[in-house]
Amino acid sequence: MIPARLVVASWNPGKVAELVALVREWGGVECVPLAAVPGAPRVPEGGGTYGENAIAKARAAARASGLPALADDSGLEVDALGGAPGVRSARWAGDDASDADRNARLLAALADVPDARRTARFRCVVALAWPDGRVETAEGVCEGRIARAPRGARGFGYDPVFVADDLGVTFAEVPAGEKRRVDFRARAMRALGAALRRRALRVPAGPC
Repeated sequence: MIPARLVVASWNPGKVAELVALVREWGGVECVPLAAVPGAPRVPEGGGTYGENAIAKARAAARASGLPALADDSGLEVDALGGAPGVRSARWAGDDASDADRNARLLAALADVPDARRTARFRCVVALAWPDGRVETAEGVCEGRIARAPRGARGFGYDPVFVADDLGVTFAEVPAGEKRRVDFRARAMRALGAALRRRALRVPAGPC
């Protein structure tokens, strides 16, 4: 079932803002920032899949807080690069790289790739973990292509170079609400919310 209160298990301000806005679609859920949890862990994203990373972060935050915890892991998969940067998207240009550094490396790697072969997708797995170890996950995908140069000043991460098929412009060129209508994290969160509601209909209510 959907909890009344949860921890948003991320240290990325842009991601936290997106997740909190998407949790609001579930109803009156109180969101607690990870920074407000004493001794909140910084869990390295060392898993081989998005799901492994999301579950590890959510379970660690749930144990530390005693509350259900929501985490995600996501990445950009570029077909011409064999699916890279993928699960290593945040670290692809180095652990201390900025968003601009990551985008510059990506564009350099695709400099000679024609437009028809610049297809890509964002993939996200969200995980909601309870302190007792239970976990529910869901996935969301958004198809698109990589632009020739960054466009737009909104968003974060690879948003300025990803042209979503559903929008025809980069994620950084549209307001947050328009991005939220179609993006990968929103699709994953809506799928998770639907799964939690279905579970609540099947299982007698209990503490969460």
